[in-house]
Amino acid sequence: MSYFNLERIVETMKRRKLLFSSLVLATLAIGVVIGTVINRSVNADKTGSGANVAAIAIPSPTQLSSEFTKIAKAVEPAVVNINTESIIKPDRRSPRRGPSPEDDPFDFFERFFGGPQGPRHPMKTRALGSGFIVDKAGYILTNFHVVEKADKINVSLANGDEYPAKVIGKDEATDLAVIKIDAKKDLPTAALGNSDAMNQGDWVLAIGSPFGLEQTVTAGIISATGRSGLQSQFQRFLQTDAAINQGNSGGPLVNMAGQVIGVNTAILTPSGGNAGVGFALPSNTAANIYNQLVKTGKVTRGAIGIQMQVADVTTKTLKALGSPDGKGVIVSAVTPEDGPAAKAGLKQGDIIVEIDGKRTEDPSVLSSVVAELPVGKKVTVKYLRGGKEMTTSLTIEDRNVMFSEKEGEAESQDSTESGRTRLGVSVQSLTPQMAREMDLDTNEGVLVTDVVPGGVADEAGIQRRDVIMEVNQNAIRSPEDLRSITNKLQSGTYVVFLIKRIDQFGRASNLYLAATIP
Repeated sequence: MSYFNLERIVETMKRRKLLFSSLVLATLAIGVVIGTVINRSVNADKTGSGANVAAIAIPSPTQLSSEFTKIAKAVEPAVVNINTESIIKPDRRSPRRGPSPEDDPFDFFERFFGGPQGPRHPMKTRALGSGFIVDKAGYILTNFHVVEKADKINVSLANGDEYPAKVIGKDEATDLAVIKIDAKKDLPTAALGNSDAMNQGDWVLAIGSPFGLEQTVTAGIISATGRSGLQSQFQRFLQTDAAINQGNSGGPLVNMAGQVIGVNTAILTPSGGNAGVGFALPSNTAANIYNQLVKTGKVTRGAIGIQMQVADVTTKTLKALGSPDGKGVIVSAVTPEDGPAAKAGLKQGDIIVEIDGKRTEDPSVLSSVVAELPVGKKVTVKYLRGGKEMTTSLTIEDRNVMFSEKEGEAESQDSTESGRTRLGVSVQSLTPQMAREMDLDTNEGVLVTDVVPGGVADEAGIQRRDVIMEVNQNAIRSPEDLRSITNKLQSGTYVVFLIKRIDQFGRASNLYLAATIP
């Protein structure tokens, strides 16, 4: 595992104020496939979640051990150890101050990375990871972070044979990569299973090379499914308590049918070692990424042209917007104006509950489903508007994330309109500078300057520097509008705010928040 990745992830976790100390990428690999395209096989013996517990045959320790042995023997020949070499070049942007880190044998991070300026001299670094063969021609699936900065890649097979490898394609968003070796013979492969069929409590085995210890097998269960929000919006992990450590990254997580159902990718840990909280990318996601990388060398993701509210989504907010069960994905913006969602009639404030026949109870599910839909496919979308379920259809388009920078201009005179409202919030009109930062017009919303603890706005989650754009879907253009509308609200009823907020990364997004009028 790369210490650079560890440092970066720790910083990310700190910024997001998560309760865990660090997110450590663990090097593993997943071997699968027959031919160039991976075909997923479904475990026919899956037991439904509603099965009678008394009817489930519980294997004895001896029987379970025997099954583990069979699975390990069947899968291990396809699991590989990946060794990489990288050359870190000196950064000559600015001279180093103070004593050389090379004089301090204990200052590893400074010596390795050279602090902000990088190392003083070219340095060769090595890293270990895992992977598994997905095609008998030598295609191997592993993690992106295993081969991300590699100048040389060497693959060791279970029988001891070693081969140089080349990168076929990489996808940072899912942390997956495909590499290939030329063994000049057919190689053993692993079979992919259906990750969607895995349930909490299912037994699994993790196989890989933790700390360089090749062909290590650990056992555990699926602790949870659909874990999201750890790294990328396109990742929804299987969580497992099977021991995963540095060097396991890219290796397979295997079910009791001997099928790969996940690619071991990351762990949450306060110490850098296994703490029983590991994460594997589902095999269904891996198969989709693998097929695209092998065919085109890149990954194309679908998009429908909306922004989803991800932060501060509560059951109360969803119910206030018309979701009876408090589930669904809030459309915080429809963009671009000529995108699929806009053409299909979707509007800000709609709640998407199903797309292409798949229920979308939260943003991570919708994001994952849409990303994997093929460009050009026409799909049906079910959504709620004002509590009424509606249906439309749209055509999936290619995701095209664009960044633009706007040149700052001199800030104009501040507006003097302010005052505290019944909601327990003080506001003022937007200045031209504030409007530019938020990509708004000066008469499009009011800036929150203070929030009273325990008030309605505080209950909803409104913060200082938020911009209130709507109250109960009524546009707010001035502090007078806010006071006029909120003074008419009845006690005991919901109030729904549409606000715009700039996050810690400088990105502006729309959020729906709700509270109850006392």
